[in-house]
Formats: sequence, structure tokens, C-alpha cells
Amino acid sequence: MSENPPGSTLPTDTAGGIRCSDAEREQVRAVLYAAAGEGRLTMDEVEDRLVRIGESRFRHELATLTADLPAPSPEPAQGWRPIITAVRRNLAADLAVLLGRAPEPATGRRRLLIIATVLIGLVIAAAIVLAAVHGFGGDGFEHHAIDAGEHGHG
Repeated sequence: MSENPPGSTLPTDTAGGIRCSDAEREQVRAVLYAAAGEGRLTMDEVEDRLVRIGESRFRHELATLTADLPAPSPEPAQGWRPIITAVRRNLAADLAVLLGRAPEPATGRRRLLIIATVLIGLVIAAAIVLAAVHGFGGDGFEHHAIDAGEHGHG
């Protein structure tokens, strides 16, 4: 084994090991609890491994506690990022179809649907801009005050 640098307190037998964090210990606990819930471990095995988590100082020691368990399935993505990514991917594919650069030739129906969607979107955007610039009513909001005399209240 290699010598430790002067002033190092690292024992020679653990040189090169990476210390584990509290977050990594919690991840291993979660894996053990999930394995117990699936029936892969008995409660005695879980308790024994939980004690060993507290005694573990290095990542490789934590890895041995879950080595006989299947890797946890990835969590489904949450938040807006996957939605934005999917929208961006679909818009890029639609743009490629419109420009004739799609890897697969698009049907005429898909191209027509994309063009109609773009045109409808542009018309809606133009209507919103015009309504915002010119007002939302014939006389605007300021001329629609309710007079009590008009409705028989007075």
C-alpha cells in the first residue's frame, strides 16, 4: 500500500476510499426500505443493514449493503423541464417537416395539419395584440358604468 502524505490522519488501509455523505446514507436507507416493502429483505436483514449504514464511513462500504439488490428504478421526471423538452423536440420535428428536412417523408395530411396549426396560432396572436392595442370593447371599459336609473333602481 502507499504511504500517506505527512500530517494525514487517513489510515493506510483506507487510502483511496471516498467518504460517504449523509445524503448517500439516506439514499441507501431508502433502497433498503423499498426492498423490504417489496419482500426482498426480511426485517432482521433490514435492521442489520441499517446498523451497518451508521457504521459505514466510505462509499464502497455502502455499496456492499445494496449489492445483492436490483438497482432502483429511476424516478419519473417531475416539473416543467420534461414538458418543455418534449415541446421543443416536437416543434423541431414539425419545423423539419415544413422545411422538407425530416428524416422520414411526411404525409400531406401531417404537413397540412402543421400549416393549419401555425396559421391559427398566428391569427389568435394577432387578435390578442389588436385587442390589447385598441381596447376590449366598443367604447372601452370606462364607458360601461352601470347607472342605477337605467335599470329601474332609482
